[in-house]
Amino acid sequence: MSKMNIGKAIILSAGQGRRLSPLTDTRPKCLIELSGKSVLHWQLLHLKAAGLKEVVVVTGFGADAVEDEIATLALPDLKVRTLFNPFYGLTDNLATCWLAREEMKGAFLLLNGDTLFEPAIASRLLDAAESAVTVTVDRKCSYDADDMKVLTEGSRLRSIGKTITEFDAESIGFLRFSPEGAAAFVRTVEQIMRSPEGLKRWYLSVINEMAQGGDEVSVVSIQGLDWAEMDFPEDVARNLELTESWSRQPVAV
Repeated sequence: MSKMNIGKAIILSAGQGRRLSPLTDTRPKCLIELSGKSVLHWQLLHLKAAGLKEVVVVTGFGADAVEDEIATLALPDLKVRTLFNPFYGLTDNLATCWLAREEMKGAFLLLNGDTLFEPAIASRLLDAAESAVTVTVDRKCSYDADDMKVLTEGSRLRSIGKTITEFDAESIGFLRFSPEGAAAFVRTVEQIMRSPEGLKRWYLSVINEMAQGGDEVSVVSIQGLDWAEMDFPEDVARNLELTESWSRQPVAV
């Protein structure tokens, strides 16, 4: 699979990001400004730089503001659409994926709305070996309770979750689906959403079920490349350093 086979990315940006309060009291965290651009703007620029042609942003809290932001951005040759999740305050992100399931046909990339990444990460994911699902992972010396931990075996993902007890990597919240992987993911999402716990599940728990159920879930390491999450107010200073370095580098628009 090459980057020419994938033209669409879906960004999950429905949540408010309450842990970033007061920064997110009146705006979603994807609109927090870093070095003159919002988190969403950085994501769109770097997806475009990696060759993506279409992005669907799933909105919820502050949807009007997100739509206004997108309308002001000059991103020629990148089609950006929004999909509104009116239930964002009542559910976790599995329900957001369920709402976006009609967009999940064919190959696509799936990205958390608070993940900052340099374009090389998207390119590495696009160029990774063929697999039903490919999860970008990083490795470090120690992991904390908030990290989305991953246990790997060679290039295969064996389990993923914040509370797993065996792990050797972490997910950065950026995935690639083949057409077959997308279909399997949607089938599993639809099945789980019929259960009582469906509204409170997160989508990476589905990836865990797929991996343990025999579906082909692989990992691609982005170790050494720059990325960050926007979860807590203390993340802002570190993320500003990252985006300041990006500001000094030309990015294709």
